Amino acid sequence: MENKGVLYGSIAFVFGSFLLMVGLLVYESYKANQMKQLAMSIKSETRQVVSTGASQDYSMYKTRMGDEGREMVQIPEGPFTMGSNEGDPDEAPEHQVFLKGFFLDRKEVTQAEYMRFAKMTKRAMPKIEVFEDDQSKLLQPEFAAMSVSWDDAMAYCKWAGKRLPTEAEWEKAGRGEGKRKYSWGDKFAVNAANVDGSEDGYKYLAPPGSFEAGRSPYGLYDMTGNVAEWVADSYDEGYYKKSPYRDPKGPDNADLKVVRGGSWRETEQNARVSKRFAAKHWRTDITIGIRCAADLEQEGDSSAL
Repeated sequence: MENKGVLYGSIAFVFGSFLLMVGLLVYESYKANQMKQLAMSIKSETRQVVSTGASQDYSMYKTRMGDEGREMVQIPEGPFTMGSNEGDPDEAPEHQVFLKGFFLDRKEVTQAEYMRFAKMTKRAMPKIEVFEDDQSKLLQPEFAAMSVSWDDAMAYCKWAGKRLPTEAEWEKAGRGEGKRKYSWGDKFAVNAANVDGSEDGYKYLAPPGSFEAGRSPYGLYDMTGNVAEWVADSYDEGYYKKSPYRDPKGPDNADLKVVRGGSWRETEQNARVSKRFAAKHWRTDITIGIRCAADLEQEGDSSAL
């Protein structure tokens, strides 16, 4: 009887040990899976996107440094096709526009750069009015400046010895002389722009210049996605039907201004370079930022890109 008790106890011990080992293995597997999912989540919000496209040479385009120390690219004089007959009504008709040469910032203004301007001019920093997540995920010095009004953007560019680009200048710099749909071509590429979703590597904002594959024909970064950008023009839905051929500057001054380039909240359809947005000049939004232009007459020393 005693031997049977020892035998039964041994069997129970072995069986219990087996169950415990299985339980530990299941728990460790679950914990490893949770850690993997967390790591993937963090990576999807912050990772850099590696370009798979062939590197292009933009050295034929002259550059200059703005008064605030930011690099600009010279966009050459000449004609280009503005607008689209396949987009929204205010993008039509497609029409030829001739622009004199100008300079445009190679990258969007960052929050650190805007902060320097705000401190030197004693201007208030932008405020995030509405955001469904932790605001610290948007407020990073290396991210694109956002939540600036048209008036703020004008003031920043003037402080930097520059100006806001016209709508025509912005579109030519973004698409080149042809009719490309996006800065890099006609087909959307996930690794070329920061738009809605995290498939491109960023759930929200990205540091300007993160998408090598998305550079425009002149080598400018983020003309599609990341933050949309104010331009100098007032908005008129039917302006393309009456705009001049040479250096159009938009309709008479009005409260509604033009925003270009889409943003991290837009779909790929709304990130087309011909897409036009309108907003009140006082509006601030976490999707709208700044890129400045300058006339060639302001050109200083140039160097290769």
